[in-house]
Amino acid sequence: MLTDYELEALLQDTESDRAERKASAADKDKICQAVCAFANDLPDHRLPGVIFVGANDDGSCSNLEITDSLLLNLAGIRSDGNILPPPMMAVQKKNINGCTLVIIEVQPTYDPPVRYNGRTWIRVGPRRGTATIDEERRLTEKRRAGNLSFDHQPAFGTGIEDLDMVLFQRTYLPAAVSPETLAENGRSQEEQLASLHFLTKEGKPNNGALITLGLDAQTWIPGAYVQFIRIAGTELGDTIIHQEEISGALPDLLSKLDEVLNANISVATDIISGPVEIQQPDYPISALQQLSYNAVLHRTYEATNSPTYIYWFSDKIEIHSPGGPYGRVSQADFGKPGVVDYRNPLLAEAMKTLGYVQKFGFGIQIARREMKKNNNPDLEYTIEASRILATIRRRR
Repeated sequence: MLTDYELEALLQDTESDRAERKASAADKDKICQAVCAFANDLPDHRLPGVIFVGANDDGSCSNLEITDSLLLNLAGIRSDGNILPPPMMAVQKKNINGCTLVIIEVQPTYDPPVRYNGRTWIRVGPRRGTATIDEERRLTEKRRAGNLSFDHQPAFGTGIEDLDMVLFQRTYLPAAVSPETLAENGRSQEEQLASLHFLTKEGKPNNGALITLGLDAQTWIPGAYVQFIRIAGTELGDTIIHQEEISGALPDLLSKLDEVLNANISVATDIISGPVEIQQPDYPISALQQLSYNAVLHRTYEATNSPTYIYWFSDKIEIHSPGGPYGRVSQADFGKPGVVDYRNPLLAEAMKTLGYVQKFGFGIQIARREMKKNNNPDLEYTIEASRILATIRRRR
């Protein structure tokens, strides 16, 4: 975090390209653009940028009322899924020279370009705008080496020929990039893949590219599938009545998974009076989707050949996800609102782009809410170092 002295200097330096001032938070769209621009750090300062909410353009105080609701709303920018990859940022209330401000401190990303609603925003000097083709290429080229997550690590031995480029062009690219950017038509396929983080700096596919777009991801990442097993009983060892291996590139895998879940739900019809009837499933489909998507997204794909398992018993469903809690998520605070980290940030970006994730970190809360509405017992979790088990019990 920057010191008070550093913040004061940035606030008063109206020529700095590391600071932006907003008299109010009324135009949240502009604030999100600024967050995106500071995260991209095109000038390569390798230092945080700061948005001062409650300050006029000349640095004077606008006397904005800072409420808890305002702070929560601005903090939500990080996880609402509109800026991808999710930015590293902190929001705090601070008094500088007698003026109470909201300080949004944005760290430069290790994996540019960052996009807000499909557009790459940058800031150079006083100018904030969308990146040109050349500027976006500079962002792609300046990725800094670091401790890359597994999905960003190179998939050795693979090439672009191992990716489904028809799927990329027809499905993924239009969902990820704004029509205005696509209309420029100045990028090669390699440049498009690189700008969406699917290629390493050497121009080779990474593991996330294979999981998302691979023609045969399991050849390279053996556990990249979902094993579905329907059991006529309440425990393992009872008769298996159906099993299915759900695989393919990520869009196909998730679509097939939805079909399997829907096909196995039973719906009961209750007659109330006259022609009125209520249909209620034994499990709410939205809860099963959220928990299954979470298992695919947050699991570990590294150093294991285990798939994601879904066991559908007669009285409950168990979803087994390889790998325990990750990063800032501990066993004690697992599932709490706002406590989220990303073992696979590129997959998180892909699932948001494809529409399978609306907001980051809300899947468990959505599942619990839908289960309560459907009269299912509360969601149960078993948290271990090597796996996470979600248990959903049948409607009462």
